[in-house]
Amino acid sequence: MIQAIRQKSDLIGAAASALCMVHCIATPFLFLASACAKSCCSAAPTWWIWLDFVFLGISFMAVYKSLQTSTKYWLKPALWSAWSALFTFIFIEQFGSFHLNEGFKYSAAISLIGLHLYNLRYCQCKDENCCA
Repeated sequence: MIQAIRQKSDLIGAAASALCMVHCIATPFLFLASACAKSCCSAAPTWWIWLDFVFLGISFMAVYKSLQTSTKYWLKPALWSAWSALFTFIFIEQFGSFHLNEGFKYSAAISLIGLHLYNLRYCQCKDENCCA
């Protein structure tokens, strides 16, 4: 049972990061098509913009749960760094006065996905006591 929960937190984290990346990639195309169809109101709706933060919240919980049972010491700062970078880039884009290159967000999201999958494959405890 405990192993299943650990595996799910990595899968949820990887999926949330992937969905966040798809969301970020799709946004320009969806609202460009909307702008072409209408002559006004081409900006993204508020609920769409805040969807990034929903993905970040899910991802935060997944990182927290995954690291409670990870066997690799270096993975803990790596996952938190990737999550922090993604949060920072999304926060700057939403509330900052300048625009960052999209590559920053994509790199952080891809790193988070990769680290979750690595943790899922190579860094799980074999029993309940190995990470205590």
